[in-house]
Amino acid sequence: MTKVTLYIAASLDGYIARSDGGIDWLSFLDTEGEDYGYTDFYESIDAIVLGSKTYEVGLGFNEWPYPEKKSFVFTQRPLQSNREDVTFVSDTVEPALANIEAQGYENIWLVGGGALINSFLQHSLIDEYIISTIPIILGGGIRLFAPPSPEEKLELINSKQYSTGLVQTHYRRKENV
Repeated sequence: MTKVTLYIAASLDGYIARSDGGIDWLSFLDTEGEDYGYTDFYESIDAIVLGSKTYEVGLGFNEWPYPEKKSFVFTQRPLQSNREDVTFVSDTVEPALANIEAQGYENIWLVGGGALINSFLQHSLIDEYIISTIPIILGGGIRLFAPPSPEEKLELINSKQYSTGLVQTHYRRKENV
């Protein structure tokens, strides 16, 4: 059974990026020797799903940010890549996720962006949420959970506070009983 985990950072007021997609505000958290659990999480996943705008942000980094992992980029645009580890997906999330699962991927990282997160949320396809709340108020931008979002009951697995003020919470979706 495939497990989808949303692992993402958000401002205190619930934004994952500036209106222009900028994530420069995350850089003030760069601390020597601290990765906020990222390495362990990254080693636990098999594949990545992300939207096309998030993919394009990743292309702007010095190196591809998701090495040695298969990346499935959801898009309706005719994008191309020379990377063998990148596949473009135009299906809706349910059949696409079924196809990813059929390929043997079990632990999926839902990277973002906002529209893709909302699509997964609308279909109750997010099993776990690891949200790093950044101590900054952006006042606007791309919302983590844009309305209309369905009600989703969660149970806390754990939380951790870091010296930078970042608070990371890990939730699991409660099954309806």
